[in-house]
Amino acid sequence: RKEICPMQPQAAFIYDERMSAHVLSDVHPMKPIRLRYVHSLLESCGAFDAPNSSVEKPRDATKSELAWFHAPEYVDGVEAIGDGRADAGAAARFNFGPGDNPAYEGIYSAALLSTGASLSAAEALIDGRADAAFNISGGLHHAMPGHAYGFCVFNDPAIAIHRFLREGMKVAYVDIDCHHGDGVQHAFYHTDRALTISIHESGAFLFPGTGFAQETGAGAGRGYSVNVPLYPYTSDEVYLWALEQVAVPLIRAFAPDVLVTQLGIDSHYKDPITHLALSVQGFARAVRALADAASPSAKWLALGGGGYDLQAVARAWTSAYGIMSGQSFPNETPESYRQLHGVETLEDPPDDLLPFTRYAADARTFAEASVQTVHRLIFPTHGIRTA
Repeated sequence: RKEICPMQPQAAFIYDERMSAHVLSDVHPMKPIRLRYVHSLLESCGAFDAPNSSVEKPRDATKSELAWFHAPEYVDGVEAIGDGRADAGAAARFNFGPGDNPAYEGIYSAALLSTGASLSAAEALIDGRADAAFNISGGLHHAMPGHAYGFCVFNDPAIAIHRFLREGMKVAYVDIDCHHGDGVQHAFYHTDRALTISIHESGAFLFPGTGFAQETGAGAGRGYSVNVPLYPYTSDEVYLWALEQVAVPLIRAFAPDVLVTQLGIDSHYKDPITHLALSVQGFARAVRALADAASPSAKWLALGGGGYDLQAVARAWTSAYGIMSGQSFPNETPESYRQLHGVETLEDPPDDLLPFTRYAADARTFAEASVQTVHRLIFPTHGIRTA
C-alpha cells in the first residue's frame, strides 16, 4: 500500500487527455502517448486519491503570453502551419520540416495547450491553490524566440518563469534533462532575476552542442547561468555527486521564491537517443535533493521534458509526483498497469547498471573538471566558499 508523509504539500497534477492526442510523425521519437501512461500509472497507484493531491485541467496560452519570449511573426507562422495555410518554404523559415521538427496538422493547438498547462501550474502556485504543481507536457526547453528547435515549438519553461517574474518572485530553474537547456539559458542569459542551472550530457557528444561550464551569463546575468556537462554513460553515483556539488549549494544561496525543475528523463540508461545512464531511483534521488535544497516556503513547479523510453518516463515521473505530493508508492506496480504494460516495478533492477561501471572513472574525472570550473567561475558571485 502507499504511504502519505506527514505535513504533505498541496500538489496539483496538470492533465488533459488532449495532451497526448497528437502525433509528431510515425517515426518521431517524441511520443505524446507517454503522457497518458504517466497519468494511468499514477491513477492506478491511487496518487490522486490523497486529500492533498488533485488533477487540474490546463488552459491554452494566449498570444500575448507567448510574446513574453517568442517573436509575433513566429507565433503567427506556427498558427498558419497548424491550420495548413503555410507551404514548405514558410515552414522551413521557422525550422520546420523533415527530421526533428515536423510540421503537422494541429501543431499550434498542441503547443498552445502544453504552454498553457505550464502557465496553469504557475497560476495554481501564485494563487495559493498548490505548493507544488507538475505539468508533464511541458519542459520544452529548446524552443527559440523565432524558431522551433529540438522537438520544441514554444518554450513553456521560459514563459512560465516570466509569469513568476511578473509577480516579483525570484526563480531558480534546474534542468536535469540529458540535453542542455539552451532555450531557457538564452531567455535569461543577461539577467540576475533568474538563476538557470543545467546538468546534462556534454555538448561535445550530444545535441544541441552547447552548455559548457564556461557559459556563465553576461552583463547583469554573469554568474547566473550555470552548466554542468557530463561524460557519456555517467550513472547514478557520479551524477548525484555533481548535482549535490553544484545545484544544491546554489539553490540554498540563491533562496528562490519558486523552484522550477525540468525533469527530462532521457538521462535514463535505456533511452534510445542519449548516452547517460541514470536509473529511475537515481533520478528520484536527484529530484528529492533539489526539493530539499529549496526553502520549505518556496513554491515548486515541475515540468516534463525529454524521455524516449516510454515506460521509463511513466515510472520516473510517477516517482517524481510522489515526492512532490509527499506520497510513497510501493515498488511493485499495480496489477492493472503491470498486466497492460508489462512493467513490474517502479525502480530499475540494480544489476542493469553494472555494465556502466566500466565508465565510472572517466565519468568521475569529467564531472570533477566541470564542477571545479563552476566552483571557480560561478560560486564567488553567490558568496559560496569551497574547500
